[in-house]
Amino acid sequence: MDYLDKVIEKLKEWARRVTEALLGPEVEAEPELIPIPVKDSPRRGR
Repeated sequence: MDYLDKVIEKLKEWARRVTEALLGPEVEAEPELIPIPVKDSPRRGR
């Protein structure tokens, strides 16, 4: 059974590589943006 498991894993890896080559890499979820506070004061007083 160990041999069959190795063969199945190799086939899964091969299929993943072929899919990546044809469709591009797997889409990863975009990280959530963190709001950064910014001073919103006018710069006229200089």
